[in-house]
Amino acid sequence: MPKMKTKSGAKKRFKPTANGFKHKHAFKSHILTKMSTKRKRQLRGTSLMHPSDKAKVERMLRVR
Repeated sequence: MPKMKTKSGAKKRFKPTANGFKHKHAFKSHILTKMSTKRKRQLRGTSLMHPSDKAKVERMLRVR
């Protein structure tokens, strides 16, 4: 039987960890001049996916 393919968009956006999935913050790509420095600083880095979205991401990535 053919294997199920992963969603390539999800593959680029989420990285599996022991406790869930890491993801980049939204609203940090362009038109940043109107955003405060504090807001831009808080959106830096990555965070863990909310537990309620974990099953959705797992289904897209076909992981675990």
